[in-house]
This record gives sequence, C-alpha cells and structure tokens, in this order.
Amino acid sequence: MGAEPWLLREAPDAPRGATPGLPLGDRPGFLAFVADEASETALRGGLPKLLGDVQIRRGDARVAARVLEREPTPGVLLVDISGIADPLQALEALAAVCTPDVRVLAIGDQADIGFYRRLTRDLGVAEYLHKPLTRDMVARLFGPQLAGEAAAAAAEALSRGSHVVAVCGARGGCGATTIAVNLAVQLSESSRGHVALLDLHLRGGTAGLMLGVRPGTGLRVALEEPDRVDALFLDRVGIPIDDRLRLIAADEPMDSMPKPSEVGVQRVLEMLRHRFNFVVLDLPMPPTPAGMIALAAARHCVLVLGPDIAGIRDTLALRKLVNTGGSSRATIVLNRAGLPGGLKLKLVEEGLGMAPDVVIPDLPRHLPRAANLGRPAVRETPALRRAMEPLMQEIAAVAASGIPSSFFARLFGGKRA
Repeated sequence: MGAEPWLLREAPDAPRGATPGLPLGDRPGFLAFVADEASETALRGGLPKLLGDVQIRRGDARVAARVLEREPTPGVLLVDISGIADPLQALEALAAVCTPDVRVLAIGDQADIGFYRRLTRDLGVAEYLHKPLTRDMVARLFGPQLAGEAAAAAAEALSRGSHVVAVCGARGGCGATTIAVNLAVQLSESSRGHVALLDLHLRGGTAGLMLGVRPGTGLRVALEEPDRVDALFLDRVGIPIDDRLRLIAADEPMDSMPKPSEVGVQRVLEMLRHRFNFVVLDLPMPPTPAGMIALAAARHCVLVLGPDIAGIRDTLALRKLVNTGGSSRATIVLNRAGLPGGLKLKLVEEGLGMAPDVVIPDLPRHLPRAANLGRPAVRETPALRRAMEPLMQEIAAVAASGIPSSFFARLFGGKRA
C-alpha cells in the first residue's frame, strides 16, 4: 500500500485570494532547484509573470534538501529528480526538512506513467513533468499550480496536518512544562523537522522563561477573536528559538481574565498544523472546554506525573479523559523518579496498574539551573536526553502503524484518529 500524500497542500483556511506563488511572511513564495540550463530556460519562459523575479538555483532534490535544512521552506518548491538513482529516497530526505504546507512540483527524466502516478497519487507531488521541458508545457501544467487554480482540489485530496502532541500534567508542579519544552527542542534537533511549541498557559506560563524569551500578547487575541487571525499570524506571534523551533505563547497579567474560545483554539491549531511537522502543546489541566478542543486534536497525549499518591490518582482520571476524547494513544511519563521522600517505582507501578512508559530521573541540580538560565536542559544534561529517548521514539513512530515506515510516511502520512 502506498504512502499517504506527504508535502503538498493548500491550507484550507488560507485567506481568500491568497496566491501560492507569492511570498508568505519571511518565506519565499517560490523556489526551484534545476540541474540543467535548458530546463531553467523553459521554466523562466513558461512560469506565470505574477511570480516576478523567479528564484531558480542550480542543483537537484538532494541539493534542495541540504539547502532547506538551513533556509525557510518556500510556499511552492520545484525540484529536479533526474539522474538520481533513488528519487523516492531523495524526496524522503527533502520531506524531513520542509514544512508540511509546502506545495511540491517535480521534473525528471522518467516518462513512465507508473512513476508519475507514484509521485502524484502516493507521495502527493502536485505535478510532475519529464524532460525535455518546453515553455508551453511549463505554462500549461505548472502555471495553474502556481496561480492557485488547482488549490481547491489539492486541498481536499491532500489535507491533513502535522503530528500534534499534547503534554498534560496530572497535577501542578509535576514538570509537564519541562517535558514539553525539552521534547520540542529534542524533536527539532533530532528530526530536523519544523516544530511549534504552543503554551496555552496564558497567565504564568513558563515555557518562555525556560527558553530565555518573553512572549507577547498576540496569542490571547488570536484565541479570543479568531476572526482577527490572518495568514501572517504565525510570523508575528511565533518567537524563533532556532531555525527549526518556534514558541507560540502569551504573558498575560495575573489580574487579567483570558477567555480563549473553542473556535479560537481550533483556528490556531489548524494554522500550526499546516506550517509545522510537529506541534507540541503545553496544556493546562484540568482542561477548559477550549482545552478539550486542543486535547481532541492531539494524535498523541503525554501524561506527566510525579512520584506521589495524588499524581497517581489524577493520572488515572486523566487517562480516562484522554481515552474518552478519542486521542489515539497516551504515554505515561513518571517525572522525578527517585525523588527523596517520593514513592518508589514499584509502588507507582502498583498504583497505576502498569509500568510508566517513560521514567525521568530526579535531576535536582541540572533542571532548576537550566530553567533559571533560560537554556533547554536537554542540550546540557545527557541524563535527561537519554531518559527522553523512548518518548522521542514513541512520538516519531506513532503515525507509522499500518503504513510504510519511511521517514516521510511517519512525519507526514498519518491521519488523526
């Protein structure tokens, strides 16, 4: 069975009149990697004039993957797969470094109809042309993709989002934000995918402090007044932590009364899912009605508890809530195992009726120091990184059930339960 479409789609909530080939915030609207001069000439002559100064670089899909590991993903990406022994593997490497909302066009030297169908039906490439290219061919077949005429059909066929992970603390102070922050950092570094960390603690959230940045007020406006959210929302509100990770958070005064709406949460999540490979939610517990929308959107829930009786009780209740909400899987993380005065692991297992999926040891010196310095602990504490490896593996592979286990299939191919 072929993999699900992986890269191309027009976000269904894009503003009316938005054109895929035009610049999107700090992203180029269109970028091409072409291996030969003749194809470049045909592209420049046949592409729509609305693109203005077309960016075409010399190279193939392998070069594109190396370049886009360092540069923003364009709205539309054209790659040359001719002369590559395994073009599907090259596209797989490309998928690992691109955001899920990019629309991909391809050119190559294979004219086989089966190869065309594999690219467009199974992998989600919007259009494929075989060489030699002509200006007329480029204008007729690539032009509509760039002008947006095929957006509606592509959106229906290829609509699906990234991997949403909700991190929920059984009780306050159990370390759920620490897990969420370091999970997001580790995902961005290990997968080289684009990761968004959404902190829904609008008052008193600490994700920004742990990353050494201070959030603004845009998130509250987006959650309370979703009609004001436009295509540039993420560029204005998202705080770049590095080239692969953005924080979306708020820092509202303690005397304020934020009232995020269910529609607002859904709208923000939809936008994030179409721009990032992974969306990590730091979700307050117990969830509000708006929080339940976020919980239901998660493909994977991480339930964090400390080694205490109340944490066990609340984890059991939270697991029942998660299962009722329809999320595909919950992972139980025991944080601060070995804490002086805390329950022993065996007692925690007896209370839960099962062993925790992940056990994070108590690190009383490393984690507070990293949080106070505003530096992710996972970058400086090998013990934490090792302890979180099972969680990384679980999240990275959760979408692979029933589909090929290639990287792009895991990253882009699954649908929400």
